[in-house]
Amino acid sequence: MLANFKSLTKEQRKTEIIAGLTGFFAISYIIIVNPIILTDAKIPAALSVFATIFSSALGCLIMGLWANAPIIITPGMGVNAFFTYTLVIGMKLDWQQAIAISIISSVIYMIVAFSKVSEKLSQAIPQELKIGITAGIGMFLVTLGLEKAQLITQGGSRSLLAVGDLAKPEALLALFGLALTLVLYLRKTTGGFMIAIIVTSALGAVLNIGLQDPPKVSLADLWQYKEILAQGDFSSLFSLKFLLAVFSMTMILVFESMGILEGLLPEADKFKKTFEASSVATFCSGFLGTSPTVAAAESAAGIESGGKTGLMSLVSGGMFLLALFFIPLLSYVPQAAIAPVIIITGAIMMQQLKAINFDDFSEWFPAFLIVVLIPLTGSISVGLAFGFAAYPLVKIAAKKSQAVTPLLAILSILFILQLICEAVFL
Repeated sequence: MLANFKSLTKEQRKTEIIAGLTGFFAISYIIIVNPIILTDAKIPAALSVFATIFSSALGCLIMGLWANAPIIITPGMGVNAFFTYTLVIGMKLDWQQAIAISIISSVIYMIVAFSKVSEKLSQAIPQELKIGITAGIGMFLVTLGLEKAQLITQGGSRSLLAVGDLAKPEALLALFGLALTLVLYLRKTTGGFMIAIIVTSALGAVLNIGLQDPPKVSLADLWQYKEILAQGDFSSLFSLKFLLAVFSMTMILVFESMGILEGLLPEADKFKKTFEASSVATFCSGFLGTSPTVAAAESAAGIESGGKTGLMSLVSGGMFLLALFFIPLLSYVPQAAIAPVIIITGAIMMQQLKAINFDDFSEWFPAFLIVVLIPLTGSISVGLAFGFAAYPLVKIAAKKSQAVTPLLAILSILFILQLICEAVFL
């Protein structure tokens, strides 16, 4: 695998390094946000920071060396919310039991990934749903970026969303960053995304705009990290509640990861290896003391910066490890500097919609559900569930039942069962 990196030209390596740095800064907020969410599950925030960093670094290492793919692995947003607010708070499990559920689900995920099932599942997904997944993740990134830029906010009783306060310094800094990023992208400037992050961050630091409070973490706390290592509690393994949770978590891990990879990978022939690498990383994350890792949607920022190989992943993984020593410096990279890159990356991904046949409503509607429900619910798995559940219905209604293969029908039933389990039992 290392031979593949040596075969890269000097210019290609430079591009991969820039892509890795861009991807890291696009997802670096996870170092702060993931521990905050897991704190509600009673996992100590200071130790969770270490778990987030180590699981991300290890995941990127596995992805880079095993799959040679430009995908960044981190604890998943959405998955961590399911872990905390559904399993721990909603089902009244402790975090050790939730870790056990994550580990068992990841074992099933690995079985799927390393067998021919993964390829059959990938082949069973219709092209219009794959396009919907890509565009839906893009729309999710756009929403996330606009929120980070404070250009949109909750609408309260009037609407779901409303325009933010454009007079706020953070919003103005984000608008400056968006304009700069857009100009650099349209002019095809090498490393344009990274340049925009640096310039906007520097301006924010000079004007004291958007600086964050870094997590209160010291390397001296590292010796306590063993307290959350390999703490899975399997004592309730055969209870109905535990098994239902494993089913839902497995559905999320397998199909969210599949959806993200189908939507992001620049080379489709790398899917199998990438899916395998992601499953192994997910399995390791439970033992490292965090909610499951998945492929980060923000990997798209690195890919759009030119990342095509695992070198991008290795650079991002190395940056996670370096972050151990420079966590306070992350406060000098404001959300307003990251948001423009995320917004433009999402818009680029949404261009895939041009391949949809809008004249055939039976093609467009399932994809439409995925596109709108991923950002509106903040959950990739929910968007997938509704899109896959609707697909057989609309095809049968349109007298195109031949498009519904037996495997696709089974997938639709599984997604419906997932929605029922989460609504009724979890």
